Amino acid sequence: MKTLKFVLVLCAALFSLQAHADVSMNSVRITADDVLATGEFYKTAFGMQEVNRLNLQGGAIELFLNFGGTVDAAKANGDAQLVIMQRDAGAVQDGIAHLIVDVTDMKATAEAVKAAGGKIVREPFVFGDTGTWIGMINDPAGNVVEMLQQP
Repeated sequence: MKTLKFVLVLCAALFSLQAHADVSMNSVRITADDVLATGEFYKTAFGMQEVNRLNLQGGAIELFLNFGGTVDAAKANGDAQLVIMQRDAGAVQDGIAHLIVDVTDMKATAEAVKAAGGKIVREPFVFGDTGTWIGMINDPAGNVVEMLQQP
């Protein structure tokens, strides 16, 4: 039953992509109590670079990160960015929304996550007979990140 549900959701997602071919991912926004520390986590764990920073009223910061070997490469990267926005004091963390990142070496990335202060919440495992590895982590701010390693 789980496999059927997965296939149906996947088909609906693919159909949706075809129906809206001109729509693409712009960015993914997460929140954090300490935006700068959370940004450092993503830089250290995933090699991201800061491409923009907004200093908002009241001292809040909005940080924009993207992948690239250098800041210039990250700025030139047309892929979706990660935006880290200040979380309001006492705000409830969203338990459903999360990032999904592709990795080429699940074991090494999981170690980098731990070394950068993240927490493995579900040890990496192979999804069925697909050959795809999945691992779930929390960043230091409690946000969920799903890591995928394709076969």
